[in-house]
Amino acid sequence: MRAKRGLTGLIVGVLMLGLLAGCVGKSETNGGDNGGGSAAGKVKLTMWGAVPPENGPQEVVDTWNAENPDIQVEYVRFVNDDDGNLKLDTALSTGQNVDLYVNYTLTNLDKRIKGGTALDLGEFTDYNIDEKMGEDAASWKVDGKYYGMPTKKNAAFFALNMKALDQAGLSVPTAWTWDEARDYALKLKSSGFKYGLVQHTASYVDPLDSVLVKNGYVKADGTSNLDDPLVTKWLETLNGMMKEDATTPPLGEQLTSKMPVENMFLGGESAMINIGEWLIRTSNNMTEFPRDWKIAFAPVPRLVAQEADMVKSGGLGDLIAINSKSKNKEAAWEFLKWYADGGMMPMAAGGRLPSSNAVDQQTAIDHLLGDYAESYDKESLEFVLYGDETPTFVRSIAQEVVDLRAQEYEKYFLGNQTAEVTVQNMVKRHNDWLKQNQ
Repeated sequence: MRAKRGLTGLIVGVLMLGLLAGCVGKSETNGGDNGGGSAAGKVKLTMWGAVPPENGPQEVVDTWNAENPDIQVEYVRFVNDDDGNLKLDTALSTGQNVDLYVNYTLTNLDKRIKGGTALDLGEFTDYNIDEKMGEDAASWKVDGKYYGMPTKKNAAFFALNMKALDQAGLSVPTAWTWDEARDYALKLKSSGFKYGLVQHTASYVDPLDSVLVKNGYVKADGTSNLDDPLVTKWLETLNGMMKEDATTPPLGEQLTSKMPVENMFLGGESAMINIGEWLIRTSNNMTEFPRDWKIAFAPVPRLVAQEADMVKSGGLGDLIAINSKSKNKEAAWEFLKWYADGGMMPMAAGGRLPSSNAVDQQTAIDHLLGDYAESYDKESLEFVLYGDETPTFVRSIAQEVVDLRAQEYEKYFLGNQTAEVTVQNMVKRHNDWLKQNQ
């Protein structure tokens, strides 16, 4: 019995040594990279983004993973709201597995740069972002550096019911003013629509930023420029469309009903909508939104008198950053280049057009429109996406300023204060903010 117990102990000891050796080998292979490697020497990358996996991201990573067995990518979704961005920021700051992540605003990117979790891409010299993405990419530079790669071509435009335009004898604009758009809304409403124009509340403020990007948010003396005369022009134009013309929904009704403006346009209640490329994700859903009319496209109207003075919302979006704390920066960079130069094409069907000039424009549009290309006026679509050479901007002012403006102009549209008082209040609050943040 004693001999048997001794042999058993020897066998157990050998097995334990083998297990320990296996653990040591695995630890050395991982290199302490928080799960970024594997026992087989493969690299595992984790990419965080806000688009649901089924709307393109999963197909993207599946394609990459099939072609690159040594670098495997996992996609993690977060919701692009305050809570979702807090979840991402927490994961970044606590060292959870985040190798690449998508930034949707400059404000969030700036916060992550200051937190030390966005890599300066200047350390890579084999890809020229300015050349590949064009001059619009520079809007994402911070202190002259790229802390991520903008990958998506943003497009803000008016979508129009082409059948209604034809019946009203109206052409598809290639450049127009808000006064002209107001006139279009009146004529289209009179032809049987509930509204001439609908828009998301997030789009309300684009005309303001178009003016202030050009003329400056701050005057030469360091005070607020929110009293630019075109700010008042915008307030009075939109308010007139709400209350005098009844061609666009009153803000109060829109807020309380959480008005589904895309549904209203596609369902034939409104002849125009101020929106962006994501509309086509819904307009291609012919099961829920069947239509026998084509959608045409026009640039967003301008407040400025001269077309040459116009700058429009748009530029590039979906800036993908590499976590500066990632243990697999080089592998992440290889994936990012591939993604930007065409790997992201499955995202086009959901409205995310690649911004890289390595991607054929017609191929991108074909992916965007899918099986329903004949239900769109392709000539006007190609113009607003690629032909309109109006300079673009990406909103870069602080969120506090965005909020204080909205609080004041909402009071005006709800009938609680005059346009004059609204401008005065915006200027005062902006000046107070400027003093606090000098």
